[in-house]
Amino acid sequence: MLDVCLLGTGGMMPLPKRFLTSFICRLNGKMLMIDCGESTQVSLKMLGWGFKNIDIICFTHFHADHISGFVGLLLTAGNSSRTEPMHLVGPKGLESVVNSLRVIAPELPFELIFHELDNSINSEIRIDEFEISWLQLEHRIPCVAYSINISRSGKFDVSKALNLNIPKSSWSKLQKNEKVIHNGKVYTSDMVLGEQRKGIKVSYCTDSRPVQGLPDFVRNSDLFICEGLYADDEKLNKAIEYKHMLFSEAAKIAKQASVSELWLTHFSPSLTEPREFLNVATDIFENSVVGYDRITKTLLFN
Repeated sequence: MLDVCLLGTGGMMPLPKRFLTSFICRLNGKMLMIDCGESTQVSLKMLGWGFKNIDIICFTHFHADHISGFVGLLLTAGNSSRTEPMHLVGPKGLESVVNSLRVIAPELPFELIFHELDNSINSEIRIDEFEISWLQLEHRIPCVAYSINISRSGKFDVSKALNLNIPKSSWSKLQKNEKVIHNGKVYTSDMVLGEQRKGIKVSYCTDSRPVQGLPDFVRNSDLFICEGLYADDEKLNKAIEYKHMLFSEAAKIAKQASVSELWLTHFSPSLTEPREFLNVATDIFENSVVGYDRITKTLLFN
């Protein structure tokens, strides 16, 4: 199962009851974060998931409302006795941006491992159990959407294991895709596992106009988190000018991509009561939710 949470749902500037953009998910004790706006660590403290086990932080882009809380979070993770490396993922320029911010946090008790994204090279990386794919978006600076995939192996076939005379003590290793050597023979997971089962997919898109490849990129997501900086369709010209989306545009993408659920986020400071506009989205895609700080859900394997 995968636990997911929106730590902050605001865009541009924090409000007294709405922190800036950040998302976190938790799998088997390990955590992946997307964006880290101002006040993120305050919200994370309120959530109670801790800081030490944040293994991966992905950045959609390098505007301040998506990264201004990052250095403080690094220091807090260090003070939480983290010593394991932390992976950082983001558009080109990631290492330069992070090193500039770290002028005020030069010493950390753990290593930072950088993964700078370049569509011409790759569109997917795997870190631990997280399969991370990305798509270039349309914003005022380079920006990407992310899909987080948690794959699930096929069912263990006991009869196959018995027929191959594999000792029961080795079955758990094969279930974890580890090789087993017994009596000089090598056994692999594909020899005892059935077809791969449906995993869990969470997609995250913020700070962009709708782009052509986005519906296919988020298709069949169990959860699609998408920005809705403006709720009212009358703000379309503003959305086009500043490269953002409306509630209705996010809902149309969710419907076209056949996702299971849509969470709207990244609201304009002028949009103080986004829930009043929920019907704008639900009239297009029924299973739409207006996100709020620390909304959580546990996604289960089917």
